[in-house]
Amino acid sequence: MSSSSSDVLLPVDSSIKPPVFLHLGDTEPLSGVCVLDVTLPFGKTVNVEEISFKNHYTASVSVRLLMMGPPSQWVTAVRDLPLMENPHTEGGSQDYCCIHRTQMQVDPDHVISVRLILKQPSSTWRSFSLEDIRILPHKQQDPEKEVSDWLSDLTLADQHTDLEGLPPPQSVSSSLQQMFALTEVMMQSNETTASIGRFHVDGCYDINLLSLL
Repeated sequence: MSSSSSDVLLPVDSSIKPPVFLHLGDTEPLSGVCVLDVTLPFGKTVNVEEISFKNHYTASVSVRLLMMGPPSQWVTAVRDLPLMENPHTEGGSQDYCCIHRTQMQVDPDHVISVRLILKQPSSTWRSFSLEDIRILPHKQQDPEKEVSDWLSDLTLADQHTDLEGLPPPQSVSSSLQQMFALTEVMMQSNETTASIGRFHVDGCYDINLLSLL
């Protein structure tokens, strides 16, 4: 049992059926056992984070969950959790409480219905129950990405880069070299002291270069 964190979670829409008090026989007095059924949204299952409530003179509570199958079956998630320090005294009789999923014997996932079994063995109290019952859903947080994950994403993005329509790298390199050579020639053409002889190759001149001088 722990303090409730319902202020940070939105409860699941649910309805509570009228309490059923068990008798020992047709003419016997009450047995000190009460059953509360909490109905969850029809056609949906719930992963339970916690069950919160306010106690009203209930000594202990057990939690049974109807979980989706196949086949659907009732399982005991919590058995006889004490809510009062002593059934014959008022300690804990009106406390706000919650039962977290970590306190349950099974993972409370894919739950269809919740049954609370209340017990009060003391005859000191005329009635006992639980009030303001709320079923709070479990939320799984997205795991943080590791640095390796980001690097992997970048690698995949590079692998899927569309290179269709681009010229071959060898052709681009050759064109750049020719452009650099032509630029140098243009710059030298503006210098009056430029020597034509520097452009000869194997004793010959390139007619294209001579036309630029």
